[in-house]
Amino acid sequence: MADVNVHLALCQRLLDDDAKPVTSHPGHAGTRVLRASTAAHGDVIVKIHRSLERHHREVHAYRTWVPALGDRAPQLLTTTDDPPAIVITAAAGVPLAERKLGPGAEQNAYRQAGHLLKTLHAAGPPRLEPDWTAWLAERAEHWIHQAGDRMTAARRTEVRAHMQALRDLAPLPALPCHLDFMPRNMIYGDDGVVRLIDFEHSRYDLPARDLVRLATRVWPHRPDLHASFLHTYGQLSTVDDAVLEHCAHFDFLTSLARQAGTNAQPIPESVLSRPSS
Repeated sequence: MADVNVHLALCQRLLDDDAKPVTSHPGHAGTRVLRASTAAHGDVIVKIHRSLERHHREVHAYRTWVPALGDRAPQLLTTTDDPPAIVITAAAGVPLAERKLGPGAEQNAYRQAGHLLKTLHAAGPPRLEPDWTAWLAERAEHWIHQAGDRMTAARRTEVRAHMQALRDLAPLPALPCHLDFMPRNMIYGDDGVVRLIDFEHSRYDLPARDLVRLATRVWPHRPDLHASFLHTYGQLSTVDDAVLEHCAHFDFLTSLARQAGTNAQPIPESVLSRPSS
């Protein structure tokens, strides 16, 4: 209840004195969210970020790249740094991950998702600096340390080999990326329209990184969704395939490292398998 009151007071202060709470949600990884009703904007989402860095990333994305998605994403209504929070329009529907659809409707949803991601990646000019392959390789060392003894010496050697192979691909252009592009962040409406939410991870990065979790967690079991997505996103290049392969090991590493110190079981290495494009 305390969180709801904080979010509601924030919405009333920033947007609408008469805003009313609709529902609250714990959000993802510590982010807190409230859905509220307002007179001028209908239902809105009040989101308080868990760090100022993520707050600035999401605000920047909403101001610079998200407008390219039109009505396929929420609109930023207002923002404050104290606390680090945003108020956005609410996307009608439920996460695609929670919606039970027939094969045809699900394939159509993934065709829409492919078009959304293609549009987001084109929302800013390519950049060659900084070198994201080098940054990822250096970041991998941090995660290897965090993983500790949950990672065998052989796996450390393997991951480092993939990071070196990634560096060997440089220079690679970076584009605006979502970096949590999963069905939980694709809102499926009653009108059958898919809308994209949650841009707090967004930044310039290697565009193929946006495909890693779909390619390792969804598409191996659903090649039809893989084909539907690429129908609108476009076929992947040889370099894209290589980045996907190497970054799948990076994603596995970060997941393993975050489990360190918990009772969670390591993610099966089968997640590294994916269909070819």
